Amino acid sequence: MYLPIPQQPDCISAWREAVRMVEAQPSHCAYNVVLDIADPTRNTTLQDPGVALVDDFLRQQGQQAVGTVANTIFPASLYHRYGAPAFFDVFQERVLRRVRRNERWSGYYFERMIDVSVPEGKSPNQLWDIVGRINDKKVKSLNKFELPLFDAARDVDNSPYGGQCLSFLSFKVVPGAKNSGKKLGLTAMYRNHFYVEKLLGNLIGLGRLMDFVCRETGLDLGELTIVSTRAEVDLPKGTRRNDIKTLLSRVRDAGQKYAA
Repeated sequence: MYLPIPQQPDCISAWREAVRMVEAQPSHCAYNVVLDIADPTRNTTLQDPGVALVDDFLRQQGQQAVGTVANTIFPASLYHRYGAPAFFDVFQERVLRRVRRNERWSGYYFERMIDVSVPEGKSPNQLWDIVGRINDKKVKSLNKFELPLFDAARDVDNSPYGGQCLSFLSFKVVPGAKNSGKKLGLTAMYRNHFYVEKLLGNLIGLGRLMDFVCRETGLDLGELTIVSTRAEVDLPKGTRRNDIKTLLSRVRDAGQKYAA
């Protein structure tokens, strides 16, 4: 039981094709949907007309902007302004203090990457640890850079709604072809995935996360693979199925004109 989406060149193309194929499934839902993106950093800003169309659609429906969703995975502007590792502290001191209202999760997956809840002692920064191990010449295994986002202590409860959707990240250092450098690959697993409200922002955020690791390790950028264990073409409040079909057509036409 799975639905493979043909590999796409960039995030907006992957979003369009994944939404189209899942929309065609019974109940507009599918399980174990697999996406693969050749270059997850290409055409990821509002200057791409397809991204701008999706962003405008979401804003009109009162949903989070594409960039807002992407920032929950990786705050690229903080990184580019302050650099690493300084931006980790800036994120915790400035962003988390503003958005966290209690001891529960802030909603930022980036928080879970850099501040794991532990019974005692200092919380490890999983993401920076991965960068350090990739850079460590003594580390010979190139497939042991795992980063869990699911936290049983916080996420297992009786609530019928909400909770984390991104469950696990697996980074891989992939040997390059002859005369080419090693590449960074990333596979991300989602427990549940709303393809209209969240998918595009998720893809862009994960691409920015990969770009960060590549910049800090000197690796070349590789493919991004997503496994949505459950995917749904959701309807934001006030939206109809025909609105989604119209949006897909507009994104397709905009992409064709942009490539011409």
